[in-house]
Amino acid sequence: MSEKLLLVDAFSLIYRAFYAIRSLTGPRGEPVNAIYGFTKMLRKLLATHTPSHCAIAFDLGAPHHRLELLPSYKEQRPPTPPDLEAQLSGIRDVIRAMRLGVAEIEGEEADDVIATLALRAARQNYDVLIASQDKDFFQIVGPHIRVLRPDPAEGAPVDVKGVEARYGVRPEQMVDFLSLVGDSVDNIPGVPGIGPKTAAALLRRHGSLDELLAHASALEKPGLGKSLLEAAPRLQINRQLIRLHGDLALPWSIEEFKVQPPDQARLRELLTQWGFRSLLAELDQSQPDHSKDNPGQGELRLEL
Repeated sequence: MSEKLLLVDAFSLIYRAFYAIRSLTGPRGEPVNAIYGFTKMLRKLLATHTPSHCAIAFDLGAPHHRLELLPSYKEQRPPTPPDLEAQLSGIRDVIRAMRLGVAEIEGEEADDVIATLALRAARQNYDVLIASQDKDFFQIVGPHIRVLRPDPAEGAPVDVKGVEARYGVRPEQMVDFLSLVGDSVDNIPGVPGIGPKTAAALLRRHGSLDELLAHASALEKPGLGKSLLEAAPRLQINRQLIRLHGDLALPWSIEEFKVQPPDQARLRELLTQWGFRSLLAELDQSQPDHSKDNPGQGELRLEL
């Protein structure tokens, strides 16, 4: 049986937890919604997929190489909410108590760290699962790499066929696809008048962005060809912004992320501190009772 590497895009899960659960506070009145949701999701990931290795990847510092290409890269994103900022150290405490490795490099985005680990592991015949909401990861999906989406309705991890069914292009065409349609999340502008369906149809016909640009003047819709040619310099920059860097010099080997038994005593201490009685019950291998957590929590749908 091949070994399995789970790569967790930390802030993707943290933000989902923070906005999915509102007004959850600990015994001292401090916000704990993101800690609770992240811990719940992480434990479910580990229990469901039973990885032999696991790394939790964080952004660390500004992504200088992308900012040099596009100074407005991600500038539309609001600052981290204070109630979330206050919980980040607690989330790291949970990760340490679960004895899971953290993967972060100064000046590099978590996406590139994950891509490098995923591609390296795939070459070593690991089965790789990437837990993230970020569609950029679809560009590296392959025989050994799949993406776990946080929406429970999406079911199984997304593989090559799943990427094609979702976007109408192959994983290796995703960089060109996203370059054409743009990415509002990262503040990357696309080509005016080209949406997902048009982009997919153009790439299916021409195969790549380079071939599409080479034949732009011969397109049936002259206005579309004109828009493409005018956007050609921007499209080359988009490609560089969107393409994941899968060749970072990493200071760790994959073996360093081997899953270890958690520090149960420390984990229990943390869960007690925050009043997470249902998670404490799970820790005791009893049936979780979410109604025992802080009142007003509401239903939690954060499955992966």
